[in-house]
Amino acid sequence: MAVEIVLYQPEIPPNTGNVARTCALTGTKLHLIRPLGFSIDSKAVKRAGLDYWHLLDLEVHDSLDEFLEKYGDKRIFLSTTKANDYYDKIDFSEDCFIVFGRETGGLPDELHNRYSGSRFIIPMLKHDDVRSLNLSNSVAIVLYEALRQQGFNQLF
Repeated sequence: MAVEIVLYQPEIPPNTGNVARTCALTGTKLHLIRPLGFSIDSKAVKRAGLDYWHLLDLEVHDSLDEFLEKYGDKRIFLSTTKANDYYDKIDFSEDCFIVFGRETGGLPDELHNRYSGSRFIIPMLKHDDVRSLNLSNSVAIVLYEALRQQGFNQLF
């Protein structure tokens, strides 16, 4: 069983670097969907994922269409503030992709419409001055829940 993390058009290098580090240390494949708000060769990304990039299973897609053409028929879940089901109520026990949106804009309507029954939210206080949790924190929370459901596979 495998969980794969997908970042849709990430914008902040340290967030992606931290996600990459988490993925590398859990043996989780990371997908990045362009355009990216930075170069993946940038110092900021590598600094956040310091010394772990060689362990990362990374696939970069030139567009959402390219990603969906290749993986659109797989089990895909969306992390979004536009959902009612909590992440811990989602069945991640089989192979799946978990998609996270841009830091400033979330996920496009196309994904919300296509996977409306596969959306979840991380519970948090509602406040006008705060949009959501940090992207890398959100990925870590959900990824570890998915890995827990899969028995932590080869992790110790």
